Amino acid sequence: MRVISKSGEYGLRALLHMASNQENEGFFNIREMSEELDISFHFLTKILQVLTQKGILQSYRGPNGGVGFLKSPEEITLSELVRALEGDDFFDKCLLGLPGCGERQPCPMHAYWMGIRNNLKSEFETTSLADLGKNTRLQHLRLIA
Repeated sequence: MRVISKSGEYGLRALLHMASNQENEGFFNIREMSEELDISFHFLTKILQVLTQKGILQSYRGPNGGVGFLKSPEEITLSELVRALEGDDFFDKCLLGLPGCGERQPCPMHAYWMGIRNNLKSEFETTSLADLGKNTRLQHLRLIA
């Protein structure tokens, strides 16, 4: 079951890559990152542009250009990232994608998803990108298939 889109998946992987390697580099070359993560350069560029527009990243052009964090990964929550990548209504959407799903007209998954969604939202609001990046680095967690 896929809860986040391919864009969301790739965006999170790229940001986790950056957060887990942040002390080594200020800015990350997008082409190198796309090769390391096995993500299409053009698709990754579009995703990172969205994150730049949302005020999470900053970009620099030129031979030493790339993307870097606009604010510290300690200040960026997983909730902020998911909302930036998936939309502000991520935690309000029906799991089955049915419009109008709610208490008055629930889908078969509504009650189940509501409980999980609220727990997920709470966890995402208290987990920083820095926490995830640190775990990725220390536990040697993988970011590629």
